[in-house]
Amino acid sequence: MIVDSRRTPPLRVVHTVTVPLSLVPYAQQLKYMHGQGMEVHAVSSPGEAWDSVGHHVKAHHVSMQRAISPVCDLVSLGRLFRTLRHIGPHVVHAHTPKAGLLGMLAAVLTRVPVRIYLLRGLRFQTARGWKRLLLKTCERLACRSAHRVLCVSASLRELAIKERIVPRSKIVVLANGSSNGVDSDHRFNPRLVNAVSRGEIRSRYAIPEDAMVLGFVGRLVREKGIVELIRAWEVLREEYPDLYLLLVGWYEEQDPLPRSVRELIHNDPRIRFTGRQWETPPLYRAMDIFCLPSYREGLAMVLLEACAMQLPVVATSIPGCVDAVEDGVTATLTPPRDVPAMIAAIRRYVDDPRMRLAHGQAARQRMARDYAPARVWDGVLEQYIREAKRRRLI
Repeated sequence: MIVDSRRTPPLRVVHTVTVPLSLVPYAQQLKYMHGQGMEVHAVSSPGEAWDSVGHHVKAHHVSMQRAISPVCDLVSLGRLFRTLRHIGPHVVHAHTPKAGLLGMLAAVLTRVPVRIYLLRGLRFQTARGWKRLLLKTCERLACRSAHRVLCVSASLRELAIKERIVPRSKIVVLANGSSNGVDSDHRFNPRLVNAVSRGEIRSRYAIPEDAMVLGFVGRLVREKGIVELIRAWEVLREEYPDLYLLLVGWYEEQDPLPRSVRELIHNDPRIRFTGRQWETPPLYRAMDIFCLPSYREGLAMVLLEACAMQLPVVATSIPGCVDAVEDGVTATLTPPRDVPAMIAAIRRYVDDPRMRLAHGQAARQRMARDYAPARVWDGVLEQYIREAKRRRLI
């Protein structure tokens, strides 16, 4: 679908995110929108990641904090208001929880004609007490302020409706889910990340070439199930002397791991901790099994990436994971926090190379078939056009 800029002025679309790093995965989508006649702007805190977004995106800096901070948030809201009033957008597309809420509120205050909110997850799921109530209220407010809510997975959509976050008529899942798809043709393609790269990664982290590697990619925090993963590892490492654990990610103090878990990660002779890494395809290529024992997901992008890299998966049977994999076909799903079930699932993959191969191949085929980025981009563009037409902007 192409906007004819000869007959109508291009739509000015503003994306709001808390930090510019959140925009980097969308660089190609934003370039695509620019190519379709959109004037693309983005508002975020300052940061080096802006350089990776692309020259076709006009950058605007408004500092925002991820944590709850009423005074700072009010200041950010005021600056967002002034920025949007200056840009004069036709569409505001708000991402991430904090920038989503502030972006939607600022869009309402400046009377932006089309307001779209991307629901990527429900943070209140793992919160308790007053914090849970506050996070839930913020999600409701962001969704209420939007004309359309885009949701990254069908299971998250049903949960949001059940929790009365958003009415069914307002929320939609594009294509088969996700906000950007997964590039299984170029970036996450095991055929393009050859055996030499696999060997280089294993050599870099002192992992024997013939070892079995269990991998994880993401934030090393409680809600990602890292405590349970390490408990499972303590059992599996005794059963399988050739098994290694490769942890690709970083710690966050907002949801810290127990000190004993962090100490074990850094002291166990067969655990490899890489820290924050952006070039993940070679790291996936060095793995044999992927594990995500998370408590909460919107749509687990690392599962899509691991599947595209032809890895069998062990994950939890929660919203956001059940969409990304097929239990018994591309993965094995276990209940969250169930360490014995996780151990049994990993053990089956370690012991059965045919199952590893079959599930990995099925996973990659499913990613190529159902999660091509262009399908999602077309869906986003369609929503822009539909909402703009309703308000007679085009």
